[in-house]
Amino acid sequence: MSHPEQHRGRWRPRLDRPALVALLFGLAGVVYRLVLTLFTVPVSNSDEATFGLAALHIGQGREHPVFLYGQHYMGMLESYLAAPLVAVFGPSWPVLRLPMLALYAVFLYLIHRLTRRLGTPWFAAFVVGLLALGPERVVRDQLTVVGGRPEVKPAVLLMLLITVGLAAGTVHRRRLAIGLFGLLVGLSVWSDWLILPYLAVAGLALVWAVRRELLGWSGLLLVAGVVVGLAPMIVDNLRAGPGDDSLSVFREVSTKAGPQPPWSDRVRGGLLEGVPLAHGLCPVDGCGRWQQWFGVLYPVLLLVAAALAALAYRRAAGAPRGERVGPVVQLALIAGAALTLLSYVRSPLAATSPLDNARYLSVLQLSLPAVLWPLWVAALTTWRGTSSVLGRFTGALSAAVLAALTVTTLVITVLFAATGTAASRTEERQARELAAALRADGPHEVYGDYWTCNRLIFNTDESVICGVLNGNLSPGQNRYRPYWRQVGRAERPGYVVEVDSPMDRRLRQLLADRADAALVREVGGYRVYHPDTPVRPWR
Repeated sequence: MSHPEQHRGRWRPRLDRPALVALLFGLAGVVYRLVLTLFTVPVSNSDEATFGLAALHIGQGREHPVFLYGQHYMGMLESYLAAPLVAVFGPSWPVLRLPMLALYAVFLYLIHRLTRRLGTPWFAAFVVGLLALGPERVVRDQLTVVGGRPEVKPAVLLMLLITVGLAAGTVHRRRLAIGLFGLLVGLSVWSDWLILPYLAVAGLALVWAVRRELLGWSGLLLVAGVVVGLAPMIVDNLRAGPGDDSLSVFREVSTKAGPQPPWSDRVRGGLLEGVPLAHGLCPVDGCGRWQQWFGVLYPVLLLVAAALAALAYRRAAGAPRGERVGPVVQLALIAGAALTLLSYVRSPLAATSPLDNARYLSVLQLSLPAVLWPLWVAALTTWRGTSSVLGRFTGALSAAVLAALTVTTLVITVLFAATGTAASRTEERQARELAAALRADGPHEVYGDYWTCNRLIFNTDESVICGVLNGNLSPGQNRYRPYWRQVGRAERPGYVVEVDSPMDRRLRQLLADRADAALVREVGGYRVYHPDTPVRPWR
């Protein structure tokens, strides 16, 4: 917390000790991620490149996309945030990721503010310290530009802080704050639908705090804010053809045909893999048994935290609304985590591919203050020596859990920073070598696989255009159709394939005795072919 201090006739803020510690933790987290950003760690890919290309097009005034190219349900707010930087400095991965780093800093600041309001200053510093750490799975969700999560988490925290301020009477421009709440809701829905559980519980908390005000102008401003935030999505859906609207596309993506894995497998994948991965307790390649303990403990902590918040709310019965808003917001965070986890384990991906899809649980970081609060209270009670024998045992156990959580996260973070970045840097170097070779010597219209094409286009600032093919040399997932059409018009396109990949073998089979003559170079683990006549077996 800041205290005013008079100095030579002026008032300057002075941080108390917990706030200073939190500031140091936060700066360490930001600097650590800045270094990773400058070295393009975690590794880039074509999904992120698609957002980067959209930012390039927005900055040049060529396109104003609402959704990710080739989709109708993931908003492009991250591309719009990066567009001014890309327009000024040109396309590069650090430039593209800098807005995500800024959003992470805002996230730390807001969660510190909210945690201090709900808990204690030292607990807020502890939470910031935990969130400053980050192995690959965590920093990938925070730094890479792949849609949604980096911006919706600060939005939810700001909504909850607005609710707390409105209930406590510390917000002076109340109607404006409620309108801002609605705007954040609309932008979040447009950006990433995974945040819907948290938006629902944040909305209920707002209704609890100012339900009478919402019957007048404040309610109209709330609705207006939501509509303004959703405006791009609304306009796009009004123009979409049958089956291309957001709901239809998202429903098709979310429902997979075939047998559903049993609930036990989905719960196991969600709790034992997804929860520890989302909180930074495991390396990116999976959790060992000794790292899965937090997933087992997590639902227990949710239940205990909900009971404590409900008890605190009952004890504050009859008190001013500002004194009861803390338990209400805690319950909102707990409910948001529970609904998010339930939504995740309903998906078959929780069982069939838990490592790849644990990113969908990264929003659980929002609930960390509420989830860990019972442990902190129990440990603090023991530290002060004001509990019974059973209470001291519970407190000692709680302190051990907090220590284990901190040490495990720290160890996994240090291992990643020390030994886990080499592969990413090697892959990035090879991608840059490939881009430099094609940019300098051509060919400048090529075919490649999905994970090669858009990253190659972004790395060359669109001086090399790539059309996506599948492994059997049939048309693949071309998110931005003008690229495919441009390569399709080329009289003599090239082919960029990974060495000895299915696409490489299929191309050599079709070229037959012309294969060696068509091979012009090998660079960065890729082979570049430039045959005299194009190979387009789909025509």
